[in-house]
Amino acid sequence: MTTADPLPESESDGTHMTLLGHLNDLRVRITYAAGALFIGTLLGFAIAQPLLAYLMQPYVNSVPDSAAALQTLRPTEGIETFFKVALLFGAVMAMPFILYQIWLFISPGLTPSEKKYVYIFIPGSLALFLLGIMFSWFILVPAAINFLANFMQDVFRTEWTSQDYISFVVRMVFWIGVSFQMPIIVYVLARVGMVTAQMLREQWRYAVVIVAILAAVITPSIDPVTMLLTMAPLIVLYAFSILLARVGQRQFERSVALDAA
Repeated sequence: MTTADPLPESESDGTHMTLLGHLNDLRVRITYAAGALFIGTLLGFAIAQPLLAYLMQPYVNSVPDSAAALQTLRPTEGIETFFKVALLFGAVMAMPFILYQIWLFISPGLTPSEKKYVYIFIPGSLALFLLGIMFSWFILVPAAINFLANFMQDVFRTEWTSQDYISFVVRMVFWIGVSFQMPIIVYVLARVGMVTAQMLREQWRYAVVIVAILAAVITPSIDPVTMLLTMAPLIVLYAFSILLARVGQRQFERSVALDAA
C-alpha cells in the first residue's frame, strides 16, 4: 500500500491506531479537558466569594466564638485561597466533560456493542462523583472540623489560616468524590477482562491496606476519627465493586464466547 492509498476501515475508525496516533489522541483529550477546566474556573471566579463563605460554615459552626474569619499570614494568601475555591468549582463543573473525554480516548479499543456502555460509564461516574462530594461535605468535613477545632480547648486556641483550612476542605471534598468512582472503574476493567471478582475477593487484605493509605493521602489529618470516616465508605465501595466486577466479568466471558463461535 502506497502513501496515497486510503487507510483501511479498521485503521480509519481508530481501532488500530499507531503509538503516535494514541499519543496524539491523548494530547487532544487532555487539551479539551484542560480547556473545560479553564472555562469552569473562570465561571468559578464569579461565585468564589459566596462559595468561600459557604465553605467556612463548618469552621464557624465548630468555633462559634470566632470572628467568623480566617487569618492570612502572607500577602498573597488571600488571593491564592480565592483561586483555589474557583478551581474547585471549575473541576466540579468540568467533570462531566472530562469523563466524556476519557471515554472518547478508550472507546476506539472497544467493539460497537461495548461502546454503548458510555450510557453507563458517564452517568454512573458523575453520579458517584457527586455522591462522594455530598458525603464528604455533609458528613466527613463537619465531623473532622468539629473534632479538630475542639481538640484540647484548654490547651490550644483555634485560629486557623485561610490557606490551611480551605486546602483541608477542598482536598477532602474533591478527592473523596474522585475515590467514589472506584466501582465504575472496576466494572470497566472487569468488562475488558483485566480483573475478576475472584481476584478482588482474594486480595481484600491488600485492598484494606491500600484503602488505609488512600485515606491517609486524601485526608491531611492523622486523627482516627477522620481516617475511619474516610475508610468506611471506601471499603463499602470496594465490596460493591466486587459485585460489579462479577457482572462485568460475565459480560466479558459472554462476548468472548460469542466471538469464538
